[in-house]
Amino acid sequence: MTYQRWTLRTENTGYTVRLSPDGPWAELDAWGPLGVEDGPSALERSRRTHFITPADAAPAEYLPYGLRPFTGSEVVAARPDGDQRGMWWRFEGADATEGSLRLAFTDDVTGVRTVLGYESVPGTDVILRWAEFTARDEVRLERLDSAAVNIPVSGPARLTYLSGQWSQEFQRTRLDLDRGTFTIGSLQGAPGHAYAPWLAVQDGDAAYGIALEWPGNWHITAEAEPGGSLRVRAGRVPHEGAVRLAPGETLVTPRLACAFSPDGLDGLSRVWHRYERRLTGERLHRPRKVLYNSWEATGFHVEAAGQLELARTAADIGAELFVVDDGWFTGRHDDTGGLGDWHPDPAAFPDGFGQFVAQVRALGLDFGLWVEPEAVSPGSRLHTEHPDWVYRVDGRPARLVRNQLLLDLGRTDVQDFVVGTLDRLLGEYDISYLKWDMNRPPTERGRPGAGPVDLDAEHVAGYLRVLDHLRTAHPRVTVEGCAGGGRVEHATIARTDVVWPSDNTAPLDRLRIQHGFLHAHAPHVMSSWVTDAPGVLDPRPRSLAFRFVNAMCGVLGIGADLRAWTPEQRAEAARWIARYKEVRDVVHHGEARLLGTPDDATCGVQYDAGDRTVVAALSTGRLDGAPLLPGRPARLRLRGLDPAARYRDTVTGTSYGGAHLLHHGLPFAWSAGHDADLVVLTRL
Repeated sequence: MTYQRWTLRTENTGYTVRLSPDGPWAELDAWGPLGVEDGPSALERSRRTHFITPADAAPAEYLPYGLRPFTGSEVVAARPDGDQRGMWWRFEGADATEGSLRLAFTDDVTGVRTVLGYESVPGTDVILRWAEFTARDEVRLERLDSAAVNIPVSGPARLTYLSGQWSQEFQRTRLDLDRGTFTIGSLQGAPGHAYAPWLAVQDGDAAYGIALEWPGNWHITAEAEPGGSLRVRAGRVPHEGAVRLAPGETLVTPRLACAFSPDGLDGLSRVWHRYERRLTGERLHRPRKVLYNSWEATGFHVEAAGQLELARTAADIGAELFVVDDGWFTGRHDDTGGLGDWHPDPAAFPDGFGQFVAQVRALGLDFGLWVEPEAVSPGSRLHTEHPDWVYRVDGRPARLVRNQLLLDLGRTDVQDFVVGTLDRLLGEYDISYLKWDMNRPPTERGRPGAGPVDLDAEHVAGYLRVLDHLRTAHPRVTVEGCAGGGRVEHATIARTDVVWPSDNTAPLDRLRIQHGFLHAHAPHVMSSWVTDAPGVLDPRPRSLAFRFVNAMCGVLGIGADLRAWTPEQRAEAARWIARYKEVRDVVHHGEARLLGTPDDATCGVQYDAGDRTVVAALSTGRLDGAPLLPGRPARLRLRGLDPAARYRDTVTGTSYGGAHLLHHGLPFAWSAGHDADLVVLTRL
């Protein structure tokens, strides 16, 4: 049978869509390595559909309720009065160019025109998908997913997702889905701490992945459908339960990135890393500087003399950037006040904040500042002057979270205030790093008197508008996206330079967080600090070397109270920072491979760029009896090397054959005083 079909190609993969012979919809024909479309579709089916409709059994790319009434649709549309709930499409046409595809469908009764968008991302193995709705008459969209993704599994689908809670984010979690429905998501106005908007599906060695580009409410739902196929739906979730479209108005859903690798989860992680390097663009080539952040040393007790003492010590050990965290502005003596009044506290900086910044810079350090632009404290001047700027519901109490309220960033006047505030700070003071925090989800999310509004989408648009302004008006300022690990997704990553995976910096806890994080996100965006924090979930002690090697797997920072460190600890820190500066280009630009897991006695991360290989190796196992009892060194098998080449350790001078490193691995003689190492190999 001949079908009208289209193939989008990436660097190593092909994605083929066809018009279904059963009705007016598009369905997946093939997805996998280049050439996978050459043959009968692995999603071809018998078309026996007892008690369901053909659309309910189809591997459809996107379908409305109406055509697909039983097994999960992507869009539910109705007239404002609730009548005519559902759409019945007719195919309008296709617009295909190299690397992009647009398929248009129309429902004559509701008057909604739907366009399914596809775009391949050059230099990656990622396909972007989204949907566009244009209303002829007023219409309610009760569901508006970005896409449905069909995955041709040959048995139970192995799902991998990233779950957790605050201080335990990005925990890699697995589930075999034979039948039924699995859903993750967030209604916190941000991706949240419980789940990341990311999912991987394995079928043998092949790994398929999706990631939603949306810093608001979201869901990902996987359904094991009749006939043995797996279908994943993903999209935003309107706070109000539905979005109204006015006549002539168009709504575009968030983009869903779809990735494939024949090399399992580890290969899939490198697809995501390459994609995020492309999202970063030219900013990728600016070195991520080693920062020192004063929060864990001083908390809210920020004053010039103490901060300068920390800055001098940070400069002495090789830090390149000094960041003053929360507590620098008026009224901010604890977490009960000050937010919204973004002016330096004159009592804390008696010689002026500009003079303080100049003194920090005179030490050879860049200067950075913490802000939480979406938050406001009751009793602040801002809240007194503009009480209507916060989210609120008439007749209901204003609930405090972390003793603060949330500004309605969907309002243009609030956006203008935030833009003006950041422009003023960045214009008056020599600030080269901005840490944007968010510590409070929306609760009483309302805007009295505004009528039907899409509050979640408007807040997202305001947030992105401010970030876009920072990128264009202050292109040299490094921006950190920090929400305690709760707002990490592609829209934020495209507009920031680094993100903060978690507030938990304890060594073994952080190892698990970073292991999960690196499955979905690139090393060059992963901010990681060396601190003195004790373990929260895994209290076993680890050395200062362990903390440094672990933090060097991304963008290195230090957050400990350096004044309490011994001269020996500071000297060791200086050595590690110097080593990091020698290899950070490999870590941030190279191909990363995850070696083992934190459940193994030895695990690590391997980075390859040009003729250099960097291996961060970490011991997580018991050390009882070493070295008193007979035994052999632990070994960490490397991957991706040339088995016929030779590699030399730049520190010890030891030479290894590539085949030896691939088969036996690097040896590590762990002990209580030696539980981590950084090995740099040069190909001879």
